[in-house]
Amino acid sequence: MIRIRNVVQEALSSGYLTVEAEEQLRKMLSQKYDLDDFKAFMSLQEAAMAGLVKQQSRELLRSP
Repeated sequence: MIRIRNVVQEALSSGYLTVEAEEQLRKMLSQKYDLDDFKAFMSLQEAAMAGLVKQQSRELLRSP
């Protein structure tokens, strides 16, 4: 079973969050998750706000 922290680790390692990974996170966050997964998700949020992780969905919105 894929956990939130696995998806987050991939995004942090690559510096990129794909649309597919975002969708996975939405599904996983709508179900029960543990504190470690919550902390991982928060670290992803902080990295995105700091510009360390780019979101594919936001790039698609900006492209003509």
